[in-house]
Amino acid sequence: MILRRLLPLLLMLLCCGQALAEGLTQTALSIPVRFPDGSSATLEAMLLRPDGPGPYPVVLLSHGTPRNPGDRAQMTPLRYLPEAREFARRGWAVVAVMRRGYGGSDGPYSETTGACSNPDYLHSARQSAEDLRQAIRYVAAQPFADASRIVAVGVSAGGLASIALSADPPPGLKAAISFAGGRGSVADNEVCREERLVAAFGTLGRSSRVPTLWIYAENDLFFGPDLARRLWEAFTHEGGRAEFIAAPPNGKDGHGFFSAAIPQWTPMVDRFLAKNGLVLRDMPMALTLPALPPPPELSAANRAKFPAYVEAGGNKAFAVSPDGAYGWKSGMRSLDEAQNGALENCASHTQKGCRIAYLNDRPAGAASAANTAEVAAPAEAPRGTRVRLEPPQELSASGRDKFGAYVEAAGRKAFAVSQDGAFGWKAGMPSEDAARRAALDNCAKFTRHTCYVVIVDDRPLR
Repeated sequence: MILRRLLPLLLMLLCCGQALAEGLTQTALSIPVRFPDGSSATLEAMLLRPDGPGPYPVVLLSHGTPRNPGDRAQMTPLRYLPEAREFARRGWAVVAVMRRGYGGSDGPYSETTGACSNPDYLHSARQSAEDLRQAIRYVAAQPFADASRIVAVGVSAGGLASIALSADPPPGLKAAISFAGGRGSVADNEVCREERLVAAFGTLGRSSRVPTLWIYAENDLFFGPDLARRLWEAFTHEGGRAEFIAAPPNGKDGHGFFSAAIPQWTPMVDRFLAKNGLVLRDMPMALTLPALPPPPELSAANRAKFPAYVEAGGNKAFAVSPDGAYGWKSGMRSLDEAQNGALENCASHTQKGCRIAYLNDRPAGAASAANTAEVAAPAEAPRGTRVRLEPPQELSASGRDKFGAYVEAAGRKAFAVSQDGAFGWKAGMPSEDAARRAALDNCAKFTRHTCYVVIVDDRPLR
């Protein structure tokens, strides 16, 4: 089941020369975990770390919870690639993990607070923290990880989870950072039984002694400034160590500060890390993102906003209309979903029809408003760009030895693998779709398990 859910997830690892030369490696992880009650699950995660063997101190990045429960299944770690990049370029191995019941992670969802009239925030926070604890247990055993230095970073419900983790810390946890931490928001400026949330933070403060940083924008519509202060006061009154920052208003809803205001919060985090002896590099890595020209239809003002698309995580698409309206989506579970979402966003701002201008970092051919797009062949890689392909983790030793033949093959190609190590690939095909289908067909001959495409051309898909 988990493999079927992960099948459409594509992780874009192909970067411009400087970005790869500086050395960040992005990898998909499937984290096996076992809980105190004897149950087990597999958690979907993304690892972004400096190049080389390490070990590197670890940032565990934890997501929020959408108000609409139906949105949980569509969440992906890709959503937090720009935020993860900021920690990775400071020398951290960042693991963005999806908790149980979210995205491609197994269920069941374990974080329910119960009825709005009688929420149990403390139980929910501890359940979330347990997922983080088990993920850390797995990550700590990996060769890339320095398990003696771990920082938990979370946003919204993930912020509350990170604070809950600090109240019962695993070995090596040195700090926690909470962006807009909380739970129970059902509408703008409406939280189920606020006093229960305040009390939960107070209880966590009784045993939390690692340093924590709390950042809330002043126009947060989930947890407004008065409530945020009360949460912090309850926590510190009980002995919790917490630095509180009231960040300036951001956009229409400051709850998105973590994603929308990276240049504003990185100095705040840098100061906190320095104060606690957690600075790993004198200067962050200088990364150069792909030099994508804005679509010509965009106005000068909207051209200035286009870099946000370039910086976003994979499985993304950018749509534009003849009158300059645009829309885009990123961090989706498939390129099809990204394309459809971008077209829908664009269409909501125009009556002229929209076309897909970019799929991930590749220009797309002209598309009609009927959600069709012909993707142009990838442009030649910039001079100096190096693409390093690692054998899929499912392969046996003998399978890994054979992987070099795929790397050397020319033309449109794809590589497919199954969970039991079976694999198949095809090269010299007329199109990407043809290469995918042929690779899947070849793989299926050697297994009864589901096969899934993990590499297209020289582009890893996870």
